[in-house]
Amino acid sequence: MISGVSVIPLRQIPDERGKIMHMLRSDSPHFENFGEIYFSCIYPGAIKAWHVHREMTLNYAVIVGNIKFVLYDNRPNSPTRGEIQELFLGESNYSLVKVPPMVVNGFKGVGDKMAIVANCASMGHDPEEILRMDPFTPDIPYQWDIKHG
Repeated sequence: MISGVSVIPLRQIPDERGKIMHMLRSDSPHFENFGEIYFSCIYPGAIKAWHVHREMTLNYAVIVGNIKFVLYDNRPNSPTRGEIQELFLGESNYSLVKVPPMVVNGFKGVGDKMAIVANCASMGHDPEEILRMDPFTPDIPYQWDIKHG
């Protein structure tokens, strides 16, 4: 696990009409602040990476489909500097992932349908606050290919 990253299993309440999928409450111990919520849709095989927020805390949950979510710790003074964390999130692993500022992250759509990723961010979008990188940059020791075996 990367220092400061939290993975919180989320509750689903099914009944004969459908279900409720909890994500984040203002009285949750891991809640910091509300800035905005948005949904990122990703096709199977597509990659949305890499990005790092200087100040924003991210709170991700995959409400439809599945993704491979990858984090890289490049923070100079972190005890987990240089570590990669890979998570498979979605319908079979419904969890909230809290990502602190300065942790590089990205995701790839997996499976056979579009995934919908919800993010309840700690602040509103600010294009000056985010740094984006190529998903295949040699600066991050990660390959997005399927790992067989």
